[in-house]
Amino acid sequence: MKTTIMKKLPTLTFGVGDRFGLEGEAQLKAVMAIRERGVDAAPVWNKSFREHSLVGTRPEDVRAEADAAVSALGWKGPYFVDADHIRLANVDAFTAASDFFTIDVADAIGREVPAADCEAFAARHADLVGEHRLEGLDQPVVVTADLLASVAAKYLAAAREAGRVYRRIVELRGRDDFATEVSMDETSEPQRPAELLAILAALADEEIPLQTIAPKFSGEFHKGVDYLGDPALFGAEFDADVAVVAFAVKAFGLPSNLKLSVHSGSDKFAIYPYIAKSIRRRKAGVHIKTAGTTWLEEVAGLAASGGDGLALAKRICLEALPRIDELAAPYAAVLSIDRSRLPSADEIASWDADTFVGRLVHDDSCPLYSPDFRQFVHISYSVAAGMGATFTDAVKANKAVVGEFVTRNLLERHLNLLAE
Repeated sequence: MKTTIMKKLPTLTFGVGDRFGLEGEAQLKAVMAIRERGVDAAPVWNKSFREHSLVGTRPEDVRAEADAAVSALGWKGPYFVDADHIRLANVDAFTAASDFFTIDVADAIGREVPAADCEAFAARHADLVGEHRLEGLDQPVVVTADLLASVAAKYLAAAREAGRVYRRIVELRGRDDFATEVSMDETSEPQRPAELLAILAALADEEIPLQTIAPKFSGEFHKGVDYLGDPALFGAEFDADVAVVAFAVKAFGLPSNLKLSVHSGSDKFAIYPYIAKSIRRRKAGVHIKTAGTTWLEEVAGLAASGGDGLALAKRICLEALPRIDELAAPYAAVLSIDRSRLPSADEIASWDADTFVGRLVHDDSCPLYSPDFRQFVHISYSVAAGMGATFTDAVKANKAVVGEFVTRNLLERHLNLLAE
């Protein structure tokens, strides 16, 4: 296992997805504020191949946004540009501009591998069979020969695919000066601690200098709204996985700063206290990946600006309503929109600025707040993308108000909760 990593992630990394690349400074202000409190935090500007395709941007645009924000605000800390959810088919375009790669192996999970390969994996890690007492866990992590065989059958192909993508990145860059994450969260059931341990063994076999791993947790992580499930159950799973990661670092020679990653982490306020408690108690790190939350705050900021800004925010929604099936399709697994609770076109057209903002901004204390409307706006960014300069010029014209919404959302609703 490689142990030298030139791009080493700090304790708290926060993925600041930015659909239109206009809020780099506003996002960085939030991270700067939390760092002033002594929190070892860094921003990670993340954008996926799908988002680039829908908006019409390139990975180089994300790099330019991040570099410009850092230069404008005089940021001296580390920062990263994440090629989010990349695969072998599309990684090439990201290698020059990115220094953080989230390798997505969803298509390879469950892919058949030769029985002999599964047997070889189980034999190679036979020393894992037995009970492992991990610090801070009441129950031992039990690994059986059958579990090793089942993990190999389900995840060995995925680990190998991650290895191929990692080596392709190194081949194109000519060096491994980047941070690597592997996403294993797109499965139907959460991985048990013993399963995660075996998965990490498979990734170590591929000699990937893994700095973050995204496992599957219980509950639903829907776009733009709070966690749906039992927060205490999530907390127990997260804490157990932190313990497994610490064990795996020593057992397999993985990087010492390896940490968990939580995907679709924006607005998951119910679980943040559990994350904060676990990483504080165990002196561990975490990566929280967000994406559309900044776009939502842009729309809220436009609406709050009134006048033409409010009119444009309404127009986006009115054009998106008849296209909801199309817009929702790519996100079907991570949406919980009750369409009967969405406002009609006439209702949206009648709203004043306060009503629009109250419906959209994630504030459970506000009687106007609508999770259904927030999710609807979340998936409507391609409508704004189709407007081109009409949308981006409006955001720029209202930069001060929009920026306040973006910074406040990231700092007060997200980073502060993680730092408590």
